[in-house]
Amino acid sequence: MKLDTLEKLFTAELKDLYSAENQILTALPKMVKAASSPDLKKGFEEHLQQTQGHVTRLESIFDEMGENPKGKMCKGMQGVLEEGAEMLKEDATPEVRDAGLISAAQRVEHYEMAGYGTCIAYANEIGNKNAASLLKATLSEEKQTNEKLTDLAEKKVNRSALQPAMR
Repeated sequence: MKLDTLEKLFTAELKDLYSAENQILTALPKMVKAASSPDLKKGFEEHLQQTQGHVTRLESIFDEMGENPKGKMCKGMQGVLEEGAEMLKEDATPEVRDAGLISAAQRVEHYEMAGYGTCIAYANEIGNKNAASLLKATLSEEKQTNEKLTDLAEKKVNRSALQPAMR
């Protein structure tokens, strides 16, 4: 598709987000399994459910636009997730692994926030108020997840990772 209108760019960016969200759906169960902190595990499980809702919202937007959401691979998210997967392979204490998982998860959140913010601006510009509203709801959830991760890191996980585990 030639990107010769903002509406076509909007569609391409939405496809990118759709691919990103689906990649996250595959990655999150591995993060749940790797997390040792019960709070982190719970946070990843909650975000997995939220992410399923994000996919549903995107599908709703595509249905309304008469477009197919598939056909594009989000290479940016693929790279971010590959970096995060490296943390799972590290020889790390559970506490340090949890801190690394939060770092990886926050990179994912920031990538998503940038994409959703851009798509909201495009939706507003082309007058797609329903899409803008749905995208804003997802952006809000992504921001909340990022804030929860920061809070968890600062109040618990990073402190646990300060000292080598006593074994």
